[in-house]
Amino acid sequence: MSRQPLLTLLAVMALAALAGAAGVKSIFERDLAVAAERALQGSAVVDTQCGPIEMQQAGEGQALLVVHGSGGGHDQGMAWARPLTHQGLRVIAVSRFGYLRTPRPADASPEAQADAHVCLLDALGIEQAAVMGVSAGGPSALQTAIRHPQRVSALVLVVPIAWKPPAVADSAPPVSDDKDAWLLRLLGSDFLFWAGLQVARDSVVRHVLATPPEQVAATSAIERARVDDLADRILPVSLRVAGLRDDTRLGKSLEAYALESIKAPTLVVSARDDGFGTYAAAEYTASRIPGAKFLGFDEGGHLLVGHGPTVRDAVVKMLLASSQRVQQSRHMLHRQQRVL
Repeated sequence: MSRQPLLTLLAVMALAALAGAAGVKSIFERDLAVAAERALQGSAVVDTQCGPIEMQQAGEGQALLVVHGSGGGHDQGMAWARPLTHQGLRVIAVSRFGYLRTPRPADASPEAQADAHVCLLDALGIEQAAVMGVSAGGPSALQTAIRHPQRVSALVLVVPIAWKPPAVADSAPPVSDDKDAWLLRLLGSDFLFWAGLQVARDSVVRHVLATPPEQVAATSAIERARVDDLADRILPVSLRVAGLRDDTRLGKSLEAYALESIKAPTLVVSARDDGFGTYAAAEYTASRIPGAKFLGFDEGGHLLVGHGPTVRDAVVKMLLASSQRVQQSRHMLHRQQRVL
């Protein structure tokens, strides 16, 4: 384990040793109760043919299914995508298997999760939707486009965890097994993670959110508040740990997907300094999907600090263009049917 994560863990454990002193325990319990209540806001559990699935939705217009990353849930997805609801999009943010109120089935693979995404669309009466996969939500978003092409009008991958050939160099070193073990220990306990936020927030931002904290400190107050909100929303980690463990295993066992078979218009986004090293895999993924566009940044980390408006504008532009193409195709088909 590197020196910085070790020091962070020691600091967190030192605070844990003081849990019974100076009201620390009562403050933690109060903050955890607030976090649990916040995680329920806007949430609904939908019965589907694939089992119960938690989600929340907002906005009207073209449907966009948002698939969150590690440590997230419907709340994390909606926190990122809510501005899109003011630009003619109906955002449906889902909780993946093992997160919050979506149970983890025996088969929690990206393929099974992709089928569950479509089951949710069926239950909501949505024939076709754009799909956005963020970070560890990337594999199931990709599988949805591969396995159910007729249901996906467009595909967006934001800092996706994705496979790449060994010959493709990483822009960042791979996450070591030691660091994975440290992260899972921190994320396996509500108290340890809460303590980390209190005494070593910059280290949490760097190692858990894979974003340089110095960039966060130098950005706008709005962006700093967004990063703090995302960090705080990981609580309660006890309601997300099953999904987190699956994501960690998946990151170590990614396989090549049939990217060339994807027909949906696709946008892939990443930053070179992403601490999870998604840039090279994202660029490769975009190169293999026919017609895909790659939007890359030199800085911004895994949270794409400072680039939110640019990314959302690119997403809206692509989704509106794909919607127009779909409408034109349907109009032409209708005219042909009338002629026949």
